[in-house]
Amino acid sequence: MMNRRDFLKYSFAAPALVGTGVQLLPFPVHASTGNWDRTLILLELKGGNDGLNTVVPFADKTYYDMRPTIAIPRDKVLKHSEKLGFHPAFSPLMPLWEAKQMAVILGVGYRNPNLSHFRGIDIWNSASDADQYLENGWITQLFRESKPNAEFAADGINLGHNSVGPLEGDKTKVVTLNKNPEKFLKQAGRIKPGNSQTGNSALSHILKQRRDLKSAADKMIAKQIRTVKLGLAFSDSKIGAQFETAARLLVAGVKTPVLKLTIKKFDTHAGQEPLHTELLTEIATSISTFAKVMKAKGLWDKVTVMSYSEFGRRPFENNSSGSDHGTAAPHFMFGGKVKGGFYGEQPPLDDLDGVNLKYRVHFREIYASVAREWWGLNAGFIKEKPLGLFL
Repeated sequence: MMNRRDFLKYSFAAPALVGTGVQLLPFPVHASTGNWDRTLILLELKGGNDGLNTVVPFADKTYYDMRPTIAIPRDKVLKHSEKLGFHPAFSPLMPLWEAKQMAVILGVGYRNPNLSHFRGIDIWNSASDADQYLENGWITQLFRESKPNAEFAADGINLGHNSVGPLEGDKTKVVTLNKNPEKFLKQAGRIKPGNSQTGNSALSHILKQRRDLKSAADKMIAKQIRTVKLGLAFSDSKIGAQFETAARLLVAGVKTPVLKLTIKKFDTHAGQEPLHTELLTEIATSISTFAKVMKAKGLWDKVTVMSYSEFGRRPFENNSSGSDHGTAAPHFMFGGKVKGGFYGEQPPLDDLDGVNLKYRVHFREIYASVAREWWGLNAGFIKEKPLGLFL
């Protein structure tokens, strides 16, 4: 007989599993030892973010020589060291920076970089070398080594672009949600029930029968997510909606180790401004609001936001007031347990690899930090050492 605890747990989890070819349950019964009460929020900057106009080397004259029309004016830069500052659109994030809850990893890249959007993001998603082709995402590889908690609603929840990226793999149970939780819940009727290995016939029966939202439990769940009181309004941008959905899920108590968000349009080959400013503004306001909500709900120490992108941009602007595909770029971590500050080294503009920046931090060093320092997992497939990003 199924007890009340099982019923509530799986009644909540079942409608939250909408994806392509995803089995409802079971999840691994025996979880590995780790900090499974913590959630990683992946923020993909799709298209290749311009790092030099995000973390600005305002003290370097070469920067302004290379970018006569798109460089950020010195008097507009948010200066936070003698040589580096932030794009003015990052103003909403400065309280997090000052509170040491924002880490900036400079010069992130890898050897022999690939400047194709498709191959570039595949390398980042799978944590492969440039000449290595892997089928599974790096988080999927990690979770194969270290089994997640059996009580999770899913191994990961994707709130943005259709690609699940680091969660790619046939063994990973990934949910794809719409930005609107109500719309997402209405789509639960497309779920194909999977086989249950719980040994509980009553539970198996429920898992196989839940194909729509007609039951009272479904309506209760929809109302619970919809009526969560966040206390603050998010921006009406697409990424703002994704962060709002993430906040609602976390506050409602949905358990998952990974939430994946995506913001597009960073492929700024022409007319980079004002688009780049708009994108950075959307990111900054969304993360700022999200952090305030998480702090108010006592969850800020349990979440970390991590940015990533397929590549950076070249230091020279092009003839279309834009920037072309490049190599190294800065990335960001936000959270109550993040050890804020600068990490790595700004790639020098007078020592290029052809027309591109030379990377200073391998992106797998960030992954090692997440796996070992954030989740407390081994990550034997990552040979790089952690950066010390967490308290």
